[in-house]
Amino acid sequence: MPEICVEFRSYANANAQIRLQEGRLLVRLADTLQGAPEDVQEALAEILLSKLFRRPVPSSSNERYRRYLNRRDVRRRLDLVRQIRGRKRVEDPQGDHFDLVQMFEDLNFRHFHGLMARPRIGWSPHASRTMLGHYDPSHNAIVLSKILDRPGVPRLAVEYVLFHEMLHLRYPAEQNGSRRCVHTKAFKEAEKQFEGLKEAKALLRKLV
Repeated sequence: MPEICVEFRSYANANAQIRLQEGRLLVRLADTLQGAPEDVQEALAEILLSKLFRRPVPSSSNERYRRYLNRRDVRRRLDLVRQIRGRKRVEDPQGDHFDLVQMFEDLNFRHFHGLMARPRIGWSPHASRTMLGHYDPSHNAIVLSKILDRPGVPRLAVEYVLFHEMLHLRYPAEQNGSRRCVHTKAFKEAEKQFEGLKEAKALLRKLV
């Protein structure tokens, strides 16, 4: 058996890391996991060891750990920790080609009767092709990838990505046991109301 060293760190998320180095098993866990029930900590230990030795993760352990993280009180606490400790890098909403504030207000009027409160909104620091946009509830922020703020990108494509993230604000994720449904039935029905939905998705497929 190697020497086992466990450290709790002040991470901004429920992070957990493990590595085997020079005969020592080093485990670093977010301090938000320190008060987790013993069976949850055991499940996390099985998950980390399985990944370390490239073995299949036991489904029962995965289920138990996810169920704990999806508890309403745990998610609320994690959101608060992210808000306090985490940094949210968001650039100005006025881009080189598109103004996200103006676009938000236009979509708000067309689809939400102008009643949606505007969150923090802006462009990402980096031009990502894999994540075109996201809504961060911890910081109440919508961020679009800077790759969309370029010459030749149709406005329809940018509007659709922004509308999609606005729907996350309108229809929050729902919990069902260990499963977290981000795109609920109500979300999908509302998304169908976007004018030019198929065309916008086709444009984005070409882009990425």
